[in-house]
Amino acid sequence: MDFQTLILPNGIRVVHKRVKSPVAYCGLTVNAGTRDELEDEHGMAHFLEHVLFKGTKSRNSLKISSLLENEGGDLNAFTTKEETAIHAVVLKGDVGKAFDIIADIVFNPLFPEAELEKEKDIVRDEINLYRDNPSEQIFDEFEELMFPACSLGRSILGTPKSLKNFTQEKVRNFVHRCYATNQMVFASVGNYSIDRVAALTDNYFSSVFENKNSSNRTAPAEYKPFDLTKKLPNYQANCLLGNRSFSYNDERRYALSLLTNMLGGPSQNSRLNLALREMNGLSYGVEVASTLYSDCGVTTIYFGTDKNSVEKCLALVNVELDKIRDKKLSTLELSRAKKQLIGQISIASESSELLMLSMAKSLLNHGKIEAQKEVEERIKAISAEEILAVAQEVFCREKMSSLIYT
Repeated sequence: MDFQTLILPNGIRVVHKRVKSPVAYCGLTVNAGTRDELEDEHGMAHFLEHVLFKGTKSRNSLKISSLLENEGGDLNAFTTKEETAIHAVVLKGDVGKAFDIIADIVFNPLFPEAELEKEKDIVRDEINLYRDNPSEQIFDEFEELMFPACSLGRSILGTPKSLKNFTQEKVRNFVHRCYATNQMVFASVGNYSIDRVAALTDNYFSSVFENKNSSNRTAPAEYKPFDLTKKLPNYQANCLLGNRSFSYNDERRYALSLLTNMLGGPSQNSRLNLALREMNGLSYGVEVASTLYSDCGVTTIYFGTDKNSVEKCLALVNVELDKIRDKKLSTLELSRAKKQLIGQISIASESSELLMLSMAKSLLNHGKIEAQKEVEERIKAISAEEILAVAQEVFCREKMSSLIYT
């Protein structure tokens, strides 16, 4: 059996995959992110990710950072709009320490006031660093415009102003409200048995108080397409086009993934990369991507170019979008696109860290693990008609928006 699962008495789900490797990966993923913040909590999910490492009932911040690093391992975390993950990589002999430290920082944090104040300064620096990078900032502003007056449109980092109001009490309130045990998945990949995982999770996680809740997320309101250009003192223009698309529960997500990969995936032979870079030398790189949320999604086309080449690039992008909207793929084109995407997925699955994180996300979002073979079969079943329908929906001219920094 590829994946083995169990559920702890408090509702935390556990998934494990045994692989032959001297290295082990594990992590706790929580169904809580920026989208779950209240009006006065902008940036709280990300801030919490930082301060979980600042001390527990039995360890100070130095002991937390040293426990795995002294063994050559690593403990880290990240926050998205809808999830937070705390994860570790260690030699398999130290996997018990990884289970221990993750459980300790998530379920026994102290949130010392002095550490909170220091970490506010760290996050402010992170915000300023991000603002200095227009190729990153443009995505935040695009989603703010795409999801106006909605927590889904807020930046993950928050703002310097919102950080000022964070207190120990507010941090604890967010944890109590959002870190529910039935909204958590602990995932593990390593060369040890499910019995070993069961013993470790029983030791470090089973005593955690059961705290169940259901998601109270409200679907975002309809948005009006926008076209906005901003003058910035940069050498390069940054351009972002896009539209709302599908949720991670929508069956059309497979066709959308195939479509975005054809248009601007990581391969050099993607349609937009060929049009803008290889044939015309106008852009270093073009990226087409879809971010799927629980009830909606966003599909974007990003490129950077010389300020004098923006209009030419936009015209070339529209030529390729017209093609994909107006004409079905040939049998050969569709076959090649499927093989390329399946190959990319297979290669990515060789990363045990990505596998561990994707296992947790799949179980959290879908209630099951989507095996690679199942995903491949779904991709193989995509028809040219499905691709055409998705292209006409997602890249509809009347629904597309644009944000340009020039």
